[in-house]
Amino acid sequence: MQVKISISLLFFLLFLSDLSLSSSLDCNAADRTTLLNIKSELGNPPELSTWLPATNCCTWSNVYCSDTGRINNVYLFSLNISTTIPPSFGDLPKLETIQLQTIPGLYGTIPPSFSKLRKLEILFLTDTSVTGAIPDFLSRTNLSALDLHNNKFSGPTPMSLTKLPRLQFLDLSGNSFSGTIPPGLLHGTDRRYLYLARNKLSGEIPEDYGNGDIDTIDLSHNRLTGDPSFLFGLTKPMTKIDLSWNQLEFDMTRVAFPHHLNYLDLSHNRIKGKVPKSLQDVQLRFLNFSYNELCGELPKGRFMANYKADSYIHNKCLCGTPLITTICGTSYITIILLEIL
Repeated sequence: MQVKISISLLFFLLFLSDLSLSSSLDCNAADRTTLLNIKSELGNPPELSTWLPATNCCTWSNVYCSDTGRINNVYLFSLNISTTIPPSFGDLPKLETIQLQTIPGLYGTIPPSFSKLRKLEILFLTDTSVTGAIPDFLSRTNLSALDLHNNKFSGPTPMSLTKLPRLQFLDLSGNSFSGTIPPGLLHGTDRRYLYLARNKLSGEIPEDYGNGDIDTIDLSHNRLTGDPSFLFGLTKPMTKIDLSWNQLEFDMTRVAFPHHLNYLDLSHNRIKGKVPKSLQDVQLRFLNFSYNELCGELPKGRFMANYKADSYIHNKCLCGTPLITTICGTSYITIILLEIL
């Protein structure tokens, strides 16, 4: 979770680095009127007490202006309100970033007026009570980062998201999305991030997510099936892979894990075979192979000493250090048979 929060913050900080914080330029009058409408639609929360008529809205809290005096960023956190998303957001034509985060009293659906936000690059709508499907009209925006985690969205992951040619960060985790994962959700040449954890997704993982510069893929706590071994490979750029709590099946014996990987969780699946020797050359800060059907002796040497027994528990017949059962081979099989008898 901390890694994901840091990535989201990085997108925001990179955006802020391009903003002018000058308060000497008065804001656009139409933008000021729109912000006052948004304040009213939110129920006039005290956090927006600086939003006053006949004042320079570029100096207001929770907004940023461009160097031409147009509102291009609205960020609202932890408001104590009970209302829907203000449709007046759609009347800010230069808006590039919207952050509505940790507002549990925010409900309803994403308003159709968002379809007018052709310059919108970053939409963070997280930890709210917003419901419904992801609307197709978001494909009319210019999104490069879409974070909708921990809401009450449902329905399929829309194919319309594949029409966003700049989308490189997508987080839909912690919702009730169902159906299969569409191929081609991520674009761009820089590092890309896909978080679809804690949903009701099913089917196989599309193979195109094994290609390109994907840094992070988290599909944990779903109902996914099939063989995801195409995600692995020595030269893959991935640093985090979390496929835990699914129904994935493959033989891991000859898998070569990416050298840049630092987080790997394949627990609670139906993975067979042995723990591959390639693991000893990967310096992971987190490893979990527990609750699978792995068997055989664990590799030794190099970074294997970093991993504790709880990384391997509840498998079919793993043995070797650091497990309690360090006797492998025929003697180990005999011990298993004796325990069964």
